[in-house]
Amino acid sequence: QVRLVESGGGLVQAGDSLRLSCAVSGGIFSTYAVAWFRQAPGKEREFVAVRSWNGYNSNYADSVKGRFTISGDNAKSTVYLQMSNLKPEDTAVYYCAAVYYGGGSISATSYDIWGQGTQVTVSS
Repeated sequence: QVRLVESGGGLVQAGDSLRLSCAVSGGIFSTYAVAWFRQAPGKEREFVAVRSWNGYNSNYADSVKGRFTISGDNAKSTVYLQMSNLKPEDTAVYYCAAVYYGGGSISATSYDIWGQGTQVTVSS
């Protein structure tokens, strides 16, 4: 059974950087597309970034383009979300999600494996 564990969240100030990690276990890392979603209080869960199963393709929400970078480390079976120039509106619980041989969907319904989430709070 594939399991995802996020880490790296915290409280930072606007303009700071933070790196989130999503450790994948129980499956072959290189066969899963992994995406990041986030959910702020009172708002719906929204797409942030995705890395395709082979790592060749990535996609970002317009709100984070140029500030966030998604990457993967096959040796560590981990996907990272490097977040720079953070803004208060980035405050949310960040979730990683995975799907077998996913091509990079931005829809949450495409993913059937989810982590527990990690809180990111950006103060102004």
